[in-house]
Amino acid sequence: MTAKKLFLFWILMMCQMVCAQNDSIVTLKEVFVSDSQLKNFSNTQSVAVLNDSIIAKNGASLTSLLNYNSIIYFKENGLGMVSSPSFRGTTAQQTAVIWNGININSQLNGQTDFNTITTRDYTSITVRSGGGSSIYGSSAIGGSIHLNNELTFKNQFQNELFLSYGSFNTFLSNYKINFSNKKVANQISISRNSSTNNYDYLGTKNQKNENGQFYNTSMNASLGYRLNLFHTLKFYSQFYESERHFSGTLSAVSKSKYRDYNYRNLIEWNWFLGKVTSKLKVAFLGEHYNYFENALKGNFETSKTETELVKQDFLYEITPSITFNTILEFTQTKGIGSQIRTNTREIGVVTVLLKQEVFRYFSYELSGRKEITSSYDSPFLFSFGTHHRLSNHYTLVTNFSRNFRIPTFNDLYWVGLGNPNLKPENSYQGELGQYLKFKNVSISGTIYYQKIDNLIQWKPNQSGTWRPNNIAKVSVYGAELTFNWNKKSQNHAIDFNANYGYTVSEDNQTEKQLVYVPFHKFNSSLAYSFRKMTLNYQYLFTGYVFTSSDNKNFLEEYQISNLNLNYILGKVATYKLGFQVLNLWNKNYQSVSQRPMPGINYALYLIFNF
Repeated sequence: MTAKKLFLFWILMMCQMVCAQNDSIVTLKEVFVSDSQLKNFSNTQSVAVLNDSIIAKNGASLTSLLNYNSIIYFKENGLGMVSSPSFRGTTAQQTAVIWNGININSQLNGQTDFNTITTRDYTSITVRSGGGSSIYGSSAIGGSIHLNNELTFKNQFQNELFLSYGSFNTFLSNYKINFSNKKVANQISISRNSSTNNYDYLGTKNQKNENGQFYNTSMNASLGYRLNLFHTLKFYSQFYESERHFSGTLSAVSKSKYRDYNYRNLIEWNWFLGKVTSKLKVAFLGEHYNYFENALKGNFETSKTETELVKQDFLYEITPSITFNTILEFTQTKGIGSQIRTNTREIGVVTVLLKQEVFRYFSYELSGRKEITSSYDSPFLFSFGTHHRLSNHYTLVTNFSRNFRIPTFNDLYWVGLGNPNLKPENSYQGELGQYLKFKNVSISGTIYYQKIDNLIQWKPNQSGTWRPNNIAKVSVYGAELTFNWNKKSQNHAIDFNANYGYTVSEDNQTEKQLVYVPFHKFNSSLAYSFRKMTLNYQYLFTGYVFTSSDNKNFLEEYQISNLNLNYILGKVATYKLGFQVLNLWNKNYQSVSQRPMPGINYALYLIFNF
């Protein structure tokens, strides 16, 4: 039944494409972005783009980048260990990670480990706050993180080699090459990170982070070929492999380790004709892990999923002020493992988006999405937002949406524990944002409120067996502030950024704050450049968090600072030599109970552009 409905909708879209072929030809754009919805349908929500210059100033992991440049809170089971986000007071499974327009959250546990994402593999990383399920599907409740590889068809040949060595025998490396012309565009990168990770626990006697060593390797390729004025082919590929030994806690040792393998391949055919843009995407995604309870023994648990995706994206500019976008998508995921056996899930999706500029200073965006599957009852998802530019300096935006998260393979099919009767988590949310922009200063403020129903939680039943159920209802509200100021004068440049988030995320039944959701988070950075030298100071404040649902146990607030100094050498080939001091003031802190983070540590790095 799903296939028949998708075929009928496909025919309707093709009819629309044929009717639009008489329009005049428009000039092709130089830069091609696969995630076109992020660009075309995000004007009514808070969006922050972290470009390559910001990425270069921060650590190699996505956790480090976002911890110091967004209001997202992260809990880490120690340095380099599992990292889980809380975006606007939601759970880790309610933050979507989008790779070149494709949702890549794990089909097994529903989330992305942010310490498995190497930031230098991408040209830009974007934080989209608030609900986005009507466009990006499951998990986009608190917000979404977008990993993009932008292809540019212009004459260029660039190489960059990044090498870093620091405390705890930590070695980071990344090599990337960009070469393109008006016909071909290519980006290739290889990253390798490793560490013995044996840092001392501050405030203890002779305790170290034992069994915490790790390594990971990622390879990425983004290739584009312009067939002619109307057709462009693109191919994105990524492979990630890692091994992490899971360190213990202050009171318990660990001998376990975890190996995982992930691959992502995406083929995209772009067709431009007048006011019509058609994108056909075919993707193959896979994830596979082996968990060893004892790293010294050969016994392990294993699971994997294989996903095949076909997506037809059709955009039609009806008039210069009206844009219509329809998306047809079909996904098939097969899960195999020692704990979930073999199960297959098929999902058909129909999405419709509309954007209109009613007046020169007022526009709105509307989207709707319906998923068709036998695995769960999918609600109708929607989003409606307005963008009102009241002056050259002041803009007001509003957005209201319904979002959801589907049960994972572990939730549904875990042998003896899964619950096949689970419903998707359901959320209604609204937000109001205000933006001020002047020559050297920009300020934004957003308030939001959302209700989450059918929250899936694993809890013990009367016999003590842990099983998932739709048991919780949550109310979330808060405020976000961002500030940026920059100034240039001859050989001097100063750039200051700050972010603040206030979050209340409350279980409606107990009237208690959810665990690991801080009421307050603040970060800032100050960069000063003089000719070829740059000094960058980062500051992070995280308020206390509760570690038990009754709010009786908590972790204290902490403040962390980092310092980065680099100097550019050379004229033809450019060398950048840098030195980092992390946790500058040697603070003793934990983001997960009983799992201390490292004290002051150092890194020396070299960036070679040629």
